[in-house]
Amino acid sequence: MEHLEIERKFLVKSSAYKNEAVSETRIVQGFLNTDPMRTVRVRIKGNKGFLTVKGESNRSGTTRFEWETEITMSEASNLIDLCEEVILEKTRFEVPFEGYIFEVDEFLGENKGLVLAEVELQHEDEVFSKPIWIGQEVTGEIKYYNSQLSKHPFKIWND
Repeated sequence: MEHLEIERKFLVKSSAYKNEAVSETRIVQGFLNTDPMRTVRVRIKGNKGFLTVKGESNRSGTTRFEWETEITMSEASNLIDLCEEVILEKTRFEVPFEGYIFEVDEFLGENKGLVLAEVELQHEDEVFSKPIWIGQEVTGEIKYYNSQLSKHPFKIWND
């Protein structure tokens, strides 16, 4: 499935989102390519596998081309074995809020301690309300991209 992905990303300042979550899914993902012009991701989300290609983000970091297709668990597992060094592990919580779904990712492993929320929008300048647990906006800050977290994990940021 191909589309333009328009999203904003935020740090999360409390665990209050857990009480409002309607789903919780374990995600394991790796990157076959982390070039910002064309990232190629392999993801196991729950019991499904996906292959995703993302294009370069626009200047504000909100919009980019995305193509994704479901693949078998066997294919996903085999491709994860080919991925670049750090495999991301996280728990994703889906939290509805005033007509939007905020996806909150609680990172594990090398990125433990980092919690990010994303909200997908219909257009870049869309106005939306934020839950009280949403903190600083980090949209467009490359160090928070999953592809970069796989190369420069959160645990080494203060080193």
